Amino acid sequence: MQPTAPAAGIPASRPIPSGYAELSTAEVSDALDRLGLPGSALGIASVSAAQRLLGRAYTVRYAPADVQPGTVGDYIDDVPAGAVVVLDNGGRTDCTVWGGILTEVASRRGIAGTVINGVCRDADAAAQFSYPLFSRGRFMRTGKDRVQVDEVNGDVSLGDVRVRPGDILLGDGDGVVVVPQAREDEVLALALRTRDAEQAIVDSVRAGMSLTQARQAHGYHTLQRRGR
Repeated sequence: MQPTAPAAGIPASRPIPSGYAELSTAEVSDALDRLGLPGSALGIASVSAAQRLLGRAYTVRYAPADVQPGTVGDYIDDVPAGAVVVLDNGGRTDCTVWGGILTEVASRRGIAGTVINGVCRDADAAAQFSYPLFSRGRFMRTGKDRVQVDEVNGDVSLGDVRVRPGDILLGDGDGVVVVPQAREDEVLALALRTRDAEQAIVDSVRAGMSLTQARQAHGYHTLQRRGR
């Protein structure tokens, strides 16, 4: 089985609205909740010291190896600088689809990071190159001859979150969120507004107001409530 060819016009290198660089995953998650959008990738975390990740998705889906196994990592030569490699290995934890060679190559190519619905190995390389690498865990056994690339730049899954090519991925010490490209401006505006409201609560408490009063004054209990 040969991997499906990359789709034309995937906007993995399209600039990301600048406000996202200011936001945490928690702030974006709250905005997604208020809009009723799934996007918080459960169980995926940084594999080394917490790294910040921000970029558009370049997606790769794996499948069990065929009779004549195909490639595992050759797609890396086609990933544009600034993109985030999103690997969907079906959540498998018995074999890896990312290791030290890919980490070094990706780092040298200016790729923004990697997020895996599955496991990785050679976590020390991610620390060595300060490369943002997020996964469901670590396991040393190779995926070679066990899995192979089935599709490049199609829709993939990070557990219960769908990722489309060009979607925004943001990662930090709390995990990873996915922002649909079609809603990125709406999510950004709401996340910034929520962040400002929460900062106003902190400022009010520092000025002597009780937390209860500050929360009431700035509408804390409705910040993440859907449809409000």
